[in-house]
Parts: sequence; C-alpha cells; structure tokens
Amino acid sequence: MMEIVMWICGIMLGLATLACVIRVAKGPSILDRVLALDVMLLIISVALCLEMVYNRHTDYLLFVIAACTLGFIGSVTVSRYVSDQRNA
Repeated sequence: MMEIVMWICGIMLGLATLACVIRVAKGPSILDRVLALDVMLLIISVALCLEMVYNRHTDYLLFVIAACTLGFIGSVTVSRYVSDQRNA
C-alpha cells in the first residue's frame, strides 16, 4: 500500500515540477518566476519528506527546515522589493 501512495505522490510532484518549470520559462513578471521557484523549492522539500517517511529516518530534516525558511525569506524579500518599486 505504501508503494502505491509513494508512486502517486511522486507523479503528482513530477507534474507540479513540470508546471513550475513552465511558469518560470513563460512567466510574464518577475513575481511569477520567483513564486514558481519558491514552489519548486517546496516540492524538493516535500520529496525529501516523503523519502524520510518511506525509509523511516530524519537525516534530511535540517535541510528541509532550512530550505523552507530560506524560501520564505526570499519570497518576502522579493515581494517587498517589487512593492517598493511600484510605489516609487
């Protein structure tokens, strides 16, 4: 049963990654591209979490926490920069 769930999650993550790559390539604005890259970072983190659940270990937990924190800080920084540019 766990194998089926992992395959389904892998396929869904693969499709989400493909959608993010398309958004990065075609995004009309820098915000679209930054958001797509942030989502790709989260997809990588989710894939690592799934691998940790499947193999029952916590080796990558620190990387997952650091990646999510850096993605959040990066997104907030870019959105503030863009909002300051629009107000000026």
